[in-house]
Amino acid sequence: MNMRTLLTVPHGRVLVALLVGLTLMAPAPASGAEEGQQDFDWEIGTWHTDVRVLADPLSDTQDEWLRFGGTSVVRPLLDRRANVVELKVSGPNGRIEALNMRLYEPGAKRWSLTFVNIRDGLLTPAVYGGFRNGAGEFYGDDQLGGRPIKVRFRIDRQGPDRAKFEQAFSADGGATWEPNWIAVDTRRS
Repeated sequence: MNMRTLLTVPHGRVLVALLVGLTLMAPAPASGAEEGQQDFDWEIGTWHTDVRVLADPLSDTQDEWLRFGGTSVVRPLLDRRANVVELKVSGPNGRIEALNMRLYEPGAKRWSLTFVNIRDGLLTPAVYGGFRNGAGEFYGDDQLGGRPIKVRFRIDRQGPDRAKFEQAFSADGGATWEPNWIAVDTRRS
């Protein structure tokens, strides 16, 4: 998924549609929290985010990074079996408004993370994974410019009030990775 495609359009209808769809498909509440279901509880709240986006991923010109700053708000849904991240950042190259839907899958003991492309109203293919020793790692398949790629998304907690998020693409089946989206979030009080 190319984060550059997430440029601004109103998103109220997309969020409502996602919330309605999630409510209709959600499993019955568990009597207790499933193992892994609370992996994102630390992130609930409002964060200041500094974002760098590689201007042209998986190309020969890999040196231009676009910079953005703003807020990331993480809200729990469905007894914390899901959550949504609302991202609003801007910089010299424009604005990015995006959603990231996260849904816990208890049968597989994993999370799916799906970015919502606000610009065109489409969902990107999900990445799947979980946390180990406080770090999250998620993998999936996508396309960039019509060619298949692998996607890796990492989350590194750097204390209770700071986290780093990194997306990378691979055009060679995961042998090598090129980071293209790096965000550092600091909790707002």
